Amino acid sequence: MKKNMIAIALGGLLVLSATPASVAANEPTVQAKVEYSQFVTKRQVVDQLLEDALKAFKSPSRISHAGFTAKMPSNMEIITNRLLEAYELEPYRTDLLISAANAQIYNKNVDRAIDLFEHALTVAPDHVDLHSYLAIWQKFKGNVAASNEHMAKIAKLNPAREADITRIFNTVDRVINTPLKDKPENNYKGNTAIVTLGYALNPDGSMHDVLIKRLETTFSIAKNNPDSLIVLTGGVPKNHKTEGRLMADWLIKKGISADRIIEENYATSTVDNALFSSYALARHNIDHATIISSASHVRRGQTLFEIASWKTGPKNITFDTVAYPDKPLEKLEKASDKELLGIYRDALRTYGMWSYRSKPLLAR
Repeated sequence: MKKNMIAIALGGLLVLSATPASVAANEPTVQAKVEYSQFVTKRQVVDQLLEDALKAFKSPSRISHAGFTAKMPSNMEIITNRLLEAYELEPYRTDLLISAANAQIYNKNVDRAIDLFEHALTVAPDHVDLHSYLAIWQKFKGNVAASNEHMAKIAKLNPAREADITRIFNTVDRVINTPLKDKPENNYKGNTAIVTLGYALNPDGSMHDVLIKRLETTFSIAKNNPDSLIVLTGGVPKNHKTEGRLMADWLIKKGISADRIIEENYATSTVDNALFSSYALARHNIDHATIISSASHVRRGQTLFEIASWKTGPKNITFDTVAYPDKPLEKLEKASDKELLGIYRDALRTYGMWSYRSKPLLAR
């Protein structure tokens, strides 16, 4: 980024004047512009840049409607640029590069993310997380040899991590190669559960048609499996209501016993769905869970639930999915690059590798 920087030492303090290049014409709608020359020390400038990145991350100016919870590209560019400006001032802060790279993953600019991860690796060549990110994203790009090089490095640094990343690869490959289905095929024995993933409520707090369709699928399966526990997960509030609460009310009105239902009213993402619901599955010692979501979403859901269960258990729990066909299943036979990117990105988050790790911008 082009920038004019003036540094003057005054009694042990550093006076900085930074004029960042414009990143978007509508940037004022995301955050107020700050004149960084008002700050006296380098630490103050870095702190303010990180605060500005956090404001962009939380900005309500992004497009937000039912089913869309991602940040707009302009927000991600602002986050990346502020983090890189901070890194120019504090070049030992590898966390800033990792956070900036992951902002680009959210922006679907994997090539730029790889460049930033590799830059960070020149600073910290034995950083296991950096090699893990690069192993994943080089594989995503089809650069198998480069991915294998990073896996070999991980194996030397931390054999357990190498085994975990290999397990993630194997899980993703198996899930994306399993045909989607819109009806359950097996009558699973033992302690079983149905897990229905929420969908963003309409602004007035009513359920979106997509969520109702998921519930209709849930109701049908629940009737045919009367002993199955039902976990309803979704906690993004709209008009003082949550998906979990409304889903439970809908099923109870249809005749499903409230005793079968567990509401999970805190999840704000698919990662949260998997992490929070897995505790319920572990508490009830579930042997098998069927995940219900839209066809374009169930593979990501299954992958994350499997990874979450590695730590929570129950041991040897199995999962399958039933899809509400928001798109014809034959059109979703092969996972798109967009879907696969989301699966890998959220697999790492569920595993415990936080995307943003530059305080105060901390987010799984």
